[in-house]
Amino acid sequence: MKPSELRDKTDDELSELETQLRDRLVKLQVARAASRSTNTSEFPRIRRDIARIKTILHQRASGQASAPASAD
Repeated sequence: MKPSELRDKTDDELSELETQLRDRLVKLQVARAASRSTNTSEFPRIRRDIARIKTILHQRASGQASAPASAD
């Protein structure tokens, strides 16, 4: 998911999305541990999306939300 898409969401939506991604990650980890076929490329993608969400929430909480670039 692109950071610009995430920045358009509210804090509540981001928190809900983070919860959903964490649940998905746990399910994938269980499937991998049970030796069931899983798409291993999803692990880093989901972890990156969670990190992006946490970064945006932290920036908003600390007042560091980045301003969009001005069009010249």
